[in-house]
Amino acid sequence: MTRKAVNNNIISALDKLLNHYFDEENSLKNGLPSVKYISSELQLSQRYLSDMLHSLTGLNTQQYIQNTVIEKAKEKLSKTNLSVSEIAYGLGFEHPQSFSKLFKVKTNVSPLEFRQSFNP
Repeated sequence: MTRKAVNNNIISALDKLLNHYFDEENSLKNGLPSVKYISSELQLSQRYLSDMLHSLTGLNTQQYIQNTVIEKAKEKLSKTNLSVSEIAYGLGFEHPQSFSKLFKVKTNVSPLEFRQSFNP
């Protein structure tokens, strides 16, 4: 196998792992997935995973996880009536304020502003 195919397989495995983690609501019990957890599950060193992701996506592992969390949050904000706090806790945040701050940093709008853009 070529290196590119292996790297794409790793990204696919990472996406599958993150989707499963959030879909099975492991975040409710365990909080946000850590880089250590992800690399362990993928049986890769944290450094290798981060370097490989950075070369392919421009993001390190933590940033990749955060982007996945934001995409899950956007989905919940646009398709459910859950409160911002409920979404934050459901995604593994201990404090809704931490979720709101990360959301705003990544999207330039607050979670409520994002939701209101769907229901003006």
